[in-house]
Amino acid sequence: MSQFNLSAQAIVKSEKSIEKTKKIIFIYGSSNCHYCIATKQKLIENKIDFVFYDIDTDKEALSEMLSKLKNANISTNNLGIPVIDKYGEIFTNNADFNDFLIKIVK
Repeated sequence: MSQFNLSAQAIVKSEKSIEKTKKIIFIYGSSNCHYCIATKQKLIENKIDFVFYDIDTDKEALSEMLSKLKNANISTNNLGIPVIDKYGEIFTNNADFNDFLIKIVK
């Protein structure tokens, strides 16, 4: 039984390594947010890989998002979601939404 668990962990580590080398956009938002839904739809239309984290239900993702914002010197006052991590560059939805989408897909 122990060997099986070790093998499973090795596979998971391998998948995580692959995920880190693949370019993926991370979306931090809410499943009820119309801006978040529109952002996901825009990425799907443009065939851009992404991972969505619902910060309402995933407290670890919320903490990760806040840490990324802090590291990027972005204030959390009047924060608009979604928050996007595009290959290490952080974007927030605090201005014109169409401009926001253009930054994400270009």
